Amino acid sequence: MKYLPVILLLILNINITVAQNRQKEIQTNSSLALSYYKSGDYEKATPLLLEVYKLTGNNYFFRLFMNSLIELTRYEEAEAQIKNEIKKQRTPNPGFLINWGYLLKAQNRNEEAESKYSEALNIIPASKGNYLIAANNFLQWAEYEWAEKVYLRGRQVLPQEQFSYELARVYMYLRSYEKMMEEYLDLIRSDEKQLRRIESSLASALRIDVNDDFRDGFRQQVLKRIQAEPDVTGYNRLLIWFLLQDKQFAGALRQSIALDRRTGGEDAQIFQLGNLAMNNQMYGEAKKAYDYLILKDKESPFYQQAFLQNIHASYLQYINENSDNKEDGRVIAGQFEKGLELLGYSASTLNMIREYSHLLAFYLGETDNAISILEKGLKIPGLKPEESGIIKTEMADIYVYIDDQWEAVLLYSQVIDENKNNELADEVKLKKATLGYYMGNFSWAKAQLDVLKGSTSRFTANDAMELSMLIGNNLNLDTTAVPLQMFARADLLFFRNRDSLALATLDSLADLFPYHVLVDDILFRKSKIEIDRNNYLKAAEYLEQIRAEFSYELLADDALYMLAELYNYKLGQKEEAKELYREMLTMHPGSVFIEESREKFRELREQYPDETGHPAEEEFIEESVPDEIN
Repeated sequence: MKYLPVILLLILNINITVAQNRQKEIQTNSSLALSYYKSGDYEKATPLLLEVYKLTGNNYFFRLFMNSLIELTRYEEAEAQIKNEIKKQRTPNPGFLINWGYLLKAQNRNEEAESKYSEALNIIPASKGNYLIAANNFLQWAEYEWAEKVYLRGRQVLPQEQFSYELARVYMYLRSYEKMMEEYLDLIRSDEKQLRRIESSLASALRIDVNDDFRDGFRQQVLKRIQAEPDVTGYNRLLIWFLLQDKQFAGALRQSIALDRRTGGEDAQIFQLGNLAMNNQMYGEAKKAYDYLILKDKESPFYQQAFLQNIHASYLQYINENSDNKEDGRVIAGQFEKGLELLGYSASTLNMIREYSHLLAFYLGETDNAISILEKGLKIPGLKPEESGIIKTEMADIYVYIDDQWEAVLLYSQVIDENKNNELADEVKLKKATLGYYMGNFSWAKAQLDVLKGSTSRFTANDAMELSMLIGNNLNLDTTAVPLQMFARADLLFFRNRDSLALATLDSLADLFPYHVLVDDILFRKSKIEIDRNNYLKAAEYLEQIRAEFSYELLADDALYMLAELYNYKLGQKEEAKELYREMLTMHPGSVFIEESREKFRELREQYPDETGHPAEEEFIEESVPDEIN
């Protein structure tokens, strides 16, 4: 007896070791088996899959084993294995009958296959879990009609379990979109908490809806439900979601406001909708959303945010669409003034202060007033170095605008010294180096820019690299710095919003040095100036010229991305924009704009699928079935 604890411990250790070895064997064999299976080497995959199935009892590996035998046309062996497994079962297992049915179907023995499927359907034990497992077995073989029959039988046998979500997914695979929507809408009626889950599934349906069959009927179906059952607010929320997928901000806003008038609790949704519209440069719709929240209730938690965002949207709309109209600019300046009277000078209004001063100085020519406002901003108690740095940087920019370069250098230097541990320092170092470039101190500017190539901000690093290479290439090639000096002068004029003089300088440069390496840079600067003047077609011409003639130059990806943005947001040619974003992904994978291009390409591909369909459609079906099983 005294050795019993030792013996028990020894037995335990042996069992643990055996279990660990068994687990390692399973992991090794399953990994190898799946590798062979995915590569189509079914001869090698088959014995390993069977072994892993025997070790784990996992039906997933048995299905792959069966499919491997089917691919190898070893039908008799497959049927023998199924019969052997059925004999082992104490109670009938629908899964093996379904596998058997698919095996028969692979041999074109369709009547026998249907018989096995029916037999499987009739022996499913009466519980939700069993119906889900049986349906998933059918889904694994892409037998969607039979999966539908399983769920409908489950609905009859278990009236408390409607299987609406599961049926909707099957109807998606079958492209029976009307039936799919009916199931989802029924589910929303019974449980609005399922809305986010449903939206996620519908997003998948939108991705594979190549011919817009689903989109065309979606809105009509939901509107009918809204009219028939106005108390089910989930229908309204689903319609709003759908409109936002297609960037129909006006319609989404109308629906959101109508819903808010019933519930009184849609402020967050309306505020978010305004932000989405503004991010998509639809400033008018954004302002409508903010105006609604402003007029609604001053006690609303979104009142101040909406007030600030409304002025911000007006400012962006003005500088992007209407900056030549001084009267409109003064109206917006009045909005800023009222905003600061209402909200005061504080850390929360810093962005308003900065934009107000920028509007006054760069667009209305009121530089003294702009500096005075910034000086008030600097007196806000408790400002952090980064916050005061934002104000000082804007002030320095204004001094550059009025040609007080040394005051600008002093302010830039202060900001850099006070913000050594954040990204603002690098941004301002770039501004200071650019000012040196404007002033003709090319060697000094290049030295500063070369350091900034390692900035943690990818945009700062990219801009520093481009300007450094511009300076380096031209200083090395020319015995005279005149072309670069003229180009820098044009850049400074553009910074000061003196577009006509900047264009004239660039034209003179092109006439004087027609074969200079600055040709693509001149085209790029002209395109930026024309965008600033809202001459989008002219800007696109310059960018297309860079795309066609200078695709190997440093500015190629910048020009391509800017062209895509023009087509996307200014010229309304969404499909052309999609192709340009695609070109960015394939031709410039290392570009700083790659992530933005990928995101926008995906958005546009959902709205404008390729005419021949997209491989993702098949991939989606392949990947979605295991998700349901798991």
